[in-house]
Amino acid sequence: MTARVLVVDDILPNIKLLEARLTAEYFEVLTATNGPEAIAICGKGQVDIVLLDVMMPGMNGFEVCKHLKANPATAHIPVVMVTALDQTADRVKGLEAGADDFLTKPIDEVALIARVRSLARLKVLVDELRARANTSALLGIANALQTDKMEKATGGKILLIDDRAASAERVITALQSHHKVELQRDLQIALQRLAEDEFDLFIINLGLKDYDALRLCSQIRSNDRTRQLPLLTIADPEERGRVLRGLDLGVNDYLIRPLDRNELLARVKTQLRHKRYAEALRDNVKATIEMAVVDALTGLNNRRYLETHLPVMLEKSNSRNRQLSFMVLDIDHFKSVNDTYGHDAGDEVLRTFAQRVKGVIRHADLMCRLGGEEFVVAMPDTPLHIAQKVAERVRFAVQKEQFPIDGGGRTIPVTVSIGLSASQGESAIDGLFKRADKALYRSKNGGRNRVTAEAA
Repeated sequence: MTARVLVVDDILPNIKLLEARLTAEYFEVLTATNGPEAIAICGKGQVDIVLLDVMMPGMNGFEVCKHLKANPATAHIPVVMVTALDQTADRVKGLEAGADDFLTKPIDEVALIARVRSLARLKVLVDELRARANTSALLGIANALQTDKMEKATGGKILLIDDRAASAERVITALQSHHKVELQRDLQIALQRLAEDEFDLFIINLGLKDYDALRLCSQIRSNDRTRQLPLLTIADPEERGRVLRGLDLGVNDYLIRPLDRNELLARVKTQLRHKRYAEALRDNVKATIEMAVVDALTGLNNRRYLETHLPVMLEKSNSRNRQLSFMVLDIDHFKSVNDTYGHDAGDEVLRTFAQRVKGVIRHADLMCRLGGEEFVVAMPDTPLHIAQKVAERVRFAVQKEQFPIDGGGRTIPVTVSIGLSASQGESAIDGLFKRADKALYRSKNGGRNRVTAEAA
């Protein structure tokens, strides 16, 4: 997987060295020699990953990273600190600034490429979600690109898979004051827990005695339920090759023993921050989809949803040699409700009406609001004579009890006129609509508050 990588360093030979290594692996490379220049390039949306030197004059790498992560337009860009500093305190400082990882000079070429590829995969996923979130923002949904979700990186539910008692104890001791940690030593039980419960992060010891931990990582990444969840591995220094292989398989991050408590906390925080940001974006996308097919006032599906799903329901009924009945409902004299009591009262009537009708139709029936005071119910595998009984049940449920308005302060009577039709083997939905509309017209002309069926 290729990506656009920004190399930031004030020393030109360092830039050229990284540029040559990345270009050889078919990455597109951009360069900057100082912090403000790097921030400007990132702000233009031209970058997938930033390789950021720590020691730069004027604005150092930590300051640049903090600036990028504080800006909603650039907070999602993965940042890898490149530094000659090899102290744990320096790594923790970078992670707290928002960095995704560290590479220590002299840079190991294999580790560099593995890390960039891993982060490129993450960036592709986030970019897709951000694009959809931007679309939803144009439709009036609250901005999902804010960074507040990314900062809530405590209270995580973590599954630790480790069969070394001492190693597991160190991890639990470090994390338990900030997160809920569940330890599983038996792999089969661990796999069962993955299927049963929802976790925020998996931590896996790469040195499991009786099972290949990398195969477990692969299983987690191939499972629809867990493939998007962050995965952190713990390895011994001699397991470097397996660590890099894990990054290729989709592992998000790793720690090398001996474990430092602060670095473990910082890396867990980074992974939870990314997860919750992605979740906020997914929630935004879901809200966009719901807004497109759900009527905001009543919570019912709208006309767009009906026009998409009714042909499928009709085709399925035809294939089974069964009828699909179609009900059109129109609240009687609804305009007078709005004129007499106000539009707020009209909205209350519409919401209550939707609830009452939903309460007496079957779960398999599809109820939608067409607009205004007009609703429809599609009833699969239902002949017309049965649909008439359902419609009468609906009519009675509406009229039997008055509708509350003014927040329940008073009530008014409401009735409904209903028109019915049933499929006759046709493949288009137009006939269903026309026959039901014709029946509804007859109900209204016949005095309202009644059910009329229109045969083919």
